[in-house]
Amino acid sequence: MAVEAAGIDIASLVLRISVGGTLIAHGWNHAFGGGKIEGTAGWFESMGLRPGRLHALMATGTELGAGLLLLLGLLTPLAAAGAVGTMAVALITAHLRNGFFIFRPGQGYEYVLMIILVACALGALGGGGASLDRALGISDDLSGWTGLAITALAGGLGSALLLAVFWRPGRRPAGETGE
Repeated sequence: MAVEAAGIDIASLVLRISVGGTLIAHGWNHAFGGGKIEGTAGWFESMGLRPGRLHALMATGTELGAGLLLLLGLLTPLAAAGAVGTMAVALITAHLRNGFFIFRPGQGYEYVLMIILVACALGALGGGGASLDRALGISDDLSGWTGLAITALAGGLGSALLLAVFWRPGRRPAGETGE
């Protein structure tokens, strides 16, 4: 049983580092890459997420915060839910219409789907032995089916709510005539 537990701890650590690091890089790029927050806001507006600046700030904050929490192994299922939520919004607004493969024009959804599924698995695994969840004694309460449910429901419901309230594809921003 100790070998099995060690394997789970290692798997959790590897996944937390890879998904957490990816989220931080993604959020950092939204904030400081190319067009910075203003460019990200314009891109979000073009996909129908309005107001774009609000969504750029929310996505950036979620990716940076969830990424850091995953690296620390703190509240792992909630942090993983941040990955599920942001990637589910990206899947629906930007990638789904382009087919499965990422190399297709417009980029398919395989990448964001993989992050969603790995984040769900991470919610089920929990923070593992090298985590603040374990140090705080909450890792057993936040893993297994409970961790998966927290991750999938919080991420899925959060993204569904955001899309229902704010996503208006095909509609032009106020004041834009289309000429």
